[in-house]
Amino acid sequence: MSDDWINFRKDPQHIAREKAKARQLRKSRWWKEQLARGVCHYCGKTFPPEELTMDHVVPIARGGKSVKGNLAPCCKSCNNEKKYLTPAEILLKKLKQTQGGQEDETDS
Repeated sequence: MSDDWINFRKDPQHIAREKAKARQLRKSRWWKEQLARGVCHYCGKTFPPEELTMDHVVPIARGGKSVKGNLAPCCKSCNNEKKYLTPAEILLKKLKQTQGGQEDETDS
């Protein structure tokens, strides 16, 4: 599935500001506690803390902020799959893939 249907304008100043905030939050006790739990926000699997990344649930390129309510520990696989999608777009993408898979099964 192509992600070309998502059109948005990036604000370089917003992105730089929020990345700086994220760097500071990575040093915080709160973030270290999140990593210590070792659970990916998206797939729910357990990982060593060093294998988890900081994910912006609403991506900063889409206007998201580097605040505790918008940050989640995420495995690298889920983070790469998510890219710059919002939670709603992830659900739509999965729904579209599921429906596409069902159509393929009935065609054979």
